[in-house]
Amino acid sequence: MTMPVTHDKGAAFHDEDVEAMFRRRPTPLLIKYRAQIAAFFASAIPPLVTLALLLLVWELMCAKPSSALPAPSRIWMEAHELILHPFYVAGSQDMGLGWRVLTSLRRVAVGFGLASVSGVLLGAFVGQSIWATRGLDPIFQVLRTVPPLAWLPISLAAFRDSQPSAIFVIFITAIWPIVINTAAGVRNIPQDYRNVAAVLRLNQLEFFFKIMIPAAAPYIFSGLRIGVGLSWLAIVAAEMLTGGVGIGFFIWDAWNSSRLPDIFVALIYIGVTGFLLDRLVAVIGRLATRGAPAN
Repeated sequence: MTMPVTHDKGAAFHDEDVEAMFRRRPTPLLIKYRAQIAAFFASAIPPLVTLALLLLVWELMCAKPSSALPAPSRIWMEAHELILHPFYVAGSQDMGLGWRVLTSLRRVAVGFGLASVSGVLLGAFVGQSIWATRGLDPIFQVLRTVPPLAWLPISLAAFRDSQPSAIFVIFITAIWPIVINTAAGVRNIPQDYRNVAAVLRLNQLEFFFKIMIPAAAPYIFSGLRIGVGLSWLAIVAAEMLTGGVGIGFFIWDAWNSSRLPDIFVALIYIGVTGFLLDRLVAVIGRLATRGAPAN
């Protein structure tokens, strides 16, 4: 005799509740962002491994007491306070490297800001006028090859003060790539954009802000990235000669005091700051241009 098969409705409902509970359970972060985490490690591990190998080779080459340069272990022993405490203040000239970097960045902000505004305006003018291009472009090509420190004596003679002289050196160093790239961007504006501006009867100011700047933005930000790097390079070099409390003068003072480990630490600060400045301008450019490349 075959027994009839019965279904337990309570068990069925229980199974459905368990399945619904698991469906509502939030996905773990490691699974949700697995691709982003994998991409991060793929980009971070190679430079970290390379850095570790370079430090190891450096340590082996400079470990001897007779070595002219300090090994990484010696740099840590003698200059770890500069690394661990970047914002201490013990006097007008005795302060952490963080404050010195900020002092240099303030000068860069003024000089680079002036160069950015002037460079974009001048580049737009040169890019719009064929006669301005023929007359000014050769001069720009000559002046942009002048090293930053070559301008320092002229700026000191003109301003008779180290602060505006350093800002002028930043300005004159950073403006050329901005001018040249902006002019190239304006010359490469598609003719269709110009036709639309003519149909809409845009005046020169409207054309500048609504057509010229958006169309040339990839070129402009390419020039800005080059300019901010040159600005940081120029201020460090200028501060070695003009003095003050900037990071450049710290390196010169450390050299005069034979503190080589301090110099290596300052170089790390300079490199990291320059990298962050470049990344900052690149991110702003990517947001402003929505990732459009300079063609």
